This record gives sequence, structure tokens and C-alpha cells, in this order.
Amino acid sequence: MVTEKKERKPLILKQKPMLQVIYALVPLCLAAVFFFGWRFAAVLLVVNIAGFFSEYLFARIYKNQVTSAVFVTSFLFALSLPPTIPLWIAVVGIVFGVVFAKMAFGGFGRNVFNPAISGRAFVYVSFGLPLTSRFVEPVWRNSNGFGGFSLWQASADTVTRATPLVKLAGGETIPILDLLVGNTAGSFGETSALLIIICGLYLIVRKTANYRIVLAGLFAFLIFKALLWTAGVAGTTDPVRSLLSGSFLFVLFFMATDPVSSSQTTNKGRYIFGAVFGLLVPLIRTFSAWPEGTTFAILLTNTFAPLIDYFLKASKRKAAVR
Repeated sequence: MVTEKKERKPLILKQKPMLQVIYALVPLCLAAVFFFGWRFAAVLLVVNIAGFFSEYLFARIYKNQVTSAVFVTSFLFALSLPPTIPLWIAVVGIVFGVVFAKMAFGGFGRNVFNPAISGRAFVYVSFGLPLTSRFVEPVWRNSNGFGGFSLWQASADTVTRATPLVKLAGGETIPILDLLVGNTAGSFGETSALLIIICGLYLIVRKTANYRIVLAGLFAFLIFKALLWTAGVAGTTDPVRSLLSGSFLFVLFFMATDPVSSSQTTNKGRYIFGAVFGLLVPLIRTFSAWPEGTTFAILLTNTFAPLIDYFLKASKRKAAVR
């Protein structure tokens, strides 16, 4: 009797949309090396290894494959970290994000919260000092044109440089060109607003990211920020510079558009989801002790995504009955 051999599944399930996100993140990774040195490559490597094995262990229990999405999570998480973050903290963060924000819910497609930003939030509240005092100025202007490609990392004596959001909150004016090209302190992947926009538009053109979420987030942010600034509310800053500073654009293009943790049932839901995120960021930046605000804004918006979809579906059903 001849028995047929079961075809073994590949170890990693390739997901074309997730691979498109990785392609879009590659220029930001190269820029991170150029701005801050080869240490970013080490951070990216250990985060991907730790993220992969974290999902692999649970995938074996669930009898599933490791998905390409885990590498997207790892890339996004690595790019969200300060340039001199200790490697062990990076490992702790990605393990938490993959295990508790994704695999504990059952794996890809079942998580409520974005795993990358969940890991970032965990290390932020657990290791506040390393996450807020590990920023450095980019090294590319003082490296004979080779940038960080000729260095391991920025000099230790440049640690604790103020980020643009901190400077803006203190009343300083930052040239918009510096914010566009990346001549500012910040996390690995957030300094060059222009490059983030270009990479984000690539995802929109490829229809990997939904433009409705992005547009709603941008308009909500600018309109609400402009209203606060015009009204002279204490703690608010120039809307345009605030938009180009920090991680708002990075999170909007690459995390708010996550097909799992965002509202994706209806176009109306996508607009609402993006608008909620766009409103929460300036609200947190202005009235809380956190100058950034995007981490908690996207987690709160993720929380309401299922409710947005539920009420829109219920409204549609009622309209159909009438």
C-alpha cells in the first residue's frame, strides 16, 4: 500500500502586502544608518531574530506558520527606538509586542493592538529613562559626506539631545528644511519627514496602505492643531512644524494603516479611524506630560476600531430594514 507524503508547509508564510511594507521601510533603514551609524543594523538584526523566534514558538503551539507580518512588526519597532537604546531593552520590547499584543490573541489577523507600538509602549513605561534620554544628533554633517556609513554610532557625549518636539515646546524655532531632510535628533526612523512621506506614498500607490486613513489623520491633526494654536492655548506649537516633528507621520503611514488593528470594514470607518488618531495626537501633546503622544494615541484608536466597525454595521443594517 502506497501512502502519500504530506506536503510540508514552508516555515514562513509569505504575505505580499507585508512584503510591500518591508520594501517601503528599507529606505528608512538605510537612512537610519546614514544618520546614526551602523549600530542601527545591530538593533534591527537582534529585533528581527527575537521577533521571529517569539512568533515561531507560538506558531508551533497553534500549528500555524510564521507570517511575514512579524518582520514588519520588527522593522517598525526597531525604527521607533532611540539611536543608543540598549540592545537588551530592544529585545524585551519586541518579545512583548509579538507575544502579548499578537500571539496571545491567536496570531495574525486576531490582534486588537498594533504589535510594534505595543512593544514600544511597554518599554516606554518600563524603562522611561533609556527611552527618553537616548537621543542624539545625526552624524552625517560631521563625517566627510559618508554619514553613519563610516561610523558605528554617534559619540556618547551627544546623548540626551533635545528632540524637535521638546525644542518647539520650549519656544525654539526649528527650520522646516531640517525637519524635512532629517537634521534633527529623534528615533531611528522618524527624523526625515520627507523620506517618510515618500515611502508612505509608495504604500498608498501600491494600495497596501489606505489613503483614507492617512488623509483623515492629516486633516484632523492640522485643523485641530491650528485651532489650538490660533486660540493661544498654552503648550501648543506651530501646526506645520509639529506635523513634521516626532513620529506622527511615521505612525500615520505605517501603523495607523495596519490592516488588522485599524478600522477596515467600511470607507466611512477608515475616515473616522484616521480622524480620531489625528485628533488625539495634538490633544495628548498639548494637555499631557508627553511631548510625543503618538504611542498612546494609536493604542487608544486601536481600542475604538472594533466599536467604529460595529456601530457602522449596525447603522447600515437599520438603514436596510427601513
